[in-house]
Amino acid sequence: MPLTSKGPRSRVARYFISAISGMLPVLLGVVILYWQALRTLEQSTAQTAQEAVRQFDLMLDNTALAARALLPLAGQPCDNAVQLALREQVTRRPFVRATTLSWQKNIYCSSLFGGNYQSPVNPDDYVDGSLWLMNGNPVTPDTALLVYRLVEGDQGAFASVDSYHLTNALRLISRYAHLILQVGPNWLDANGKVHDNAVPVFAVAHHHLASGRYHYSVDAGMPEGETWRYMQARYPALFSLVVFFGVLAGVLAHWLQKRSSAPTQELQRALSANEFIPYFQPVVRGDTRQWAGCEVLMRWKHPKEGLVRPDLFIPLAEDSGLIVPMTRALLRQTAAQLAPHTERFSPGFHIGVNITARHCQDLELVTDCREFLAAFPPGHVTLVLELTERELIEPTETTRSLFDALHQLGVMIAIDDFGTGHSSLGYLRNFNVDYLKIDQSFVAMIGVDALSRHILDSIIELSAKLDLGIVAEGVETAEQCEYLVAQGVDFLQGYLFGRPLPCDEFIKSLGSR
Repeated sequence: MPLTSKGPRSRVARYFISAISGMLPVLLGVVILYWQALRTLEQSTAQTAQEAVRQFDLMLDNTALAARALLPLAGQPCDNAVQLALREQVTRRPFVRATTLSWQKNIYCSSLFGGNYQSPVNPDDYVDGSLWLMNGNPVTPDTALLVYRLVEGDQGAFASVDSYHLTNALRLISRYAHLILQVGPNWLDANGKVHDNAVPVFAVAHHHLASGRYHYSVDAGMPEGETWRYMQARYPALFSLVVFFGVLAGVLAHWLQKRSSAPTQELQRALSANEFIPYFQPVVRGDTRQWAGCEVLMRWKHPKEGLVRPDLFIPLAEDSGLIVPMTRALLRQTAAQLAPHTERFSPGFHIGVNITARHCQDLELVTDCREFLAAFPPGHVTLVLELTERELIEPTETTRSLFDALHQLGVMIAIDDFGTGHSSLGYLRNFNVDYLKIDQSFVAMIGVDALSRHILDSIIELSAKLDLGIVAEGVETAEQCEYLVAQGVDFLQGYLFGRPLPCDEFIKSLGSR
């Protein structure tokens, strides 16, 4: 880029600044990737906890159904019919490992012992009297059981889920997150052991979730260092890209520091040397695809750098006030280049030129436009001034007088990149405009993003209600073109119809059309 603000620095300073410039993108990239990885892991553990609660609720639903079906049998003798009912619930209900009956807080009949079995019941072992995570029973010692207890008066029914189902759920729900099931003071991890000490806190993405239906909770999380391991496993290409951009930024910073030209002086020099030249991009009619006009785009043809992108010098030109004489020179060059070819234009051929707030501070723009139109036979071209929003245009008496004078001259006003600036609706309210130009970001989302498409449809509908012409920018595919035409868009502009071209190539392309 041929714009810098200071001359060459010392060698040490240049290398230091270059190193800092190279390290900043790398550090920022690593920070962003770390934040993204941590956010992804947090979302993963939250989803894992939700899935675990769903699975355990499903298990307990089956135990609750089994206990509810058996409760009326509590207190009856533990005969063959009752034992068969106990075993039937174990067989019919998924996840149910054993069923038991109690009477007056004493277990007397169990599916595990073939009938009679005596054991007292301590209600305090059960959270809220209904759920107990116990470390095994006489049949399967040191093997976790989750027991569900249902009591009505002296009657009690029990159904349990063993560690096979519990640990499978803890182990298999997620490949990365660790899970813990907690019931009261006891908790169970994927190893199948019941603990009664404090529940461990995971170093990364810890998430605690309690069931809304039963008295238990789950904790999900990952061990320390998992974020870096996740980044190494998932982001190797992005790490390479970050390093590449860091090296590129360092090299670019080193190169830019060798430049020695004040930006404003360089722009003034280029203006005096007529290095700002017009490029023309066709605008076609939506219904016929015939060329209806063009947008004049300013390019800087630098003697050493070649063509300089407008985003590298237009903002500086606006800040320095040079955008007004640069636009004046652009209008004169455009008139001189296009006027000899007027006979090739369709009647009312639109020629669009961008203006900013700087152009609206006095009435000199009216004189510039009058001189431009005088170069063409009357009625052959229509000059369209496109309001950009890089600087806010205030609705003063001067601006209103300016726009009134322009309309009397036959000049039309368009709002450029409509829908992206903070003042687009304010311009519609304060100024008498003729066209809206839809920003290419909305056009690019056709067929991709429903929200952007709805915004696009709303802009088109708004233009119809206000009786305004509408131009869609950035049309690159046939799908976008067909959609916009179907919505009644008047004019289309984009690479599908032609790229910005110098005058000779533009006129040649126009002739072929």
